[in-house]
Amino acid sequence: MLKALLFPAPLRSFPGQRWVRISLRTAHLLSMGLLIGGFAVGMPLQQLSAPFWWTLATGVVFVAVELHASFIFLFQLKGIAVLAKTLLLLAAWAEPRYAMTCFVFAVIIGGISSHMPGKYRYFSPLHGRVIKE
Repeated sequence: MLKALLFPAPLRSFPGQRWVRISLRTAHLLSMGLLIGGFAVGMPLQQLSAPFWWTLATGVVFVAVELHASFIFLFQLKGIAVLAKTLLLLAAWAEPRYAMTCFVFAVIIGGISSHMPGKYRYFSPLHGRVIKE
């Protein structure tokens, strides 16, 4: 029963899901751009708390949408990439002197993981194969 709730087949969706995802991705990119841009021009990270928390919040909501479909997301490379980006964002906040390095790596991971072929995005290291459903 629990397995069917966490790992449904077929994947769950909801009306408007595509537009919710597009909107979240747009807000996430905008907030991350403001965060990196502000930091790059010398603003202290503490003064960039709004874009920082918006970046984190939009990412969390995006993950919630993915988890609604199925918890398999957590075991796929795309989910692992999200975890890595989240840890980098939190590391930047905890240690501002390494913030730009963390931000750059988060953008690199995000760019690669968002555009890599499905055979990698949906690959589960735990299962040793691609899992799409």
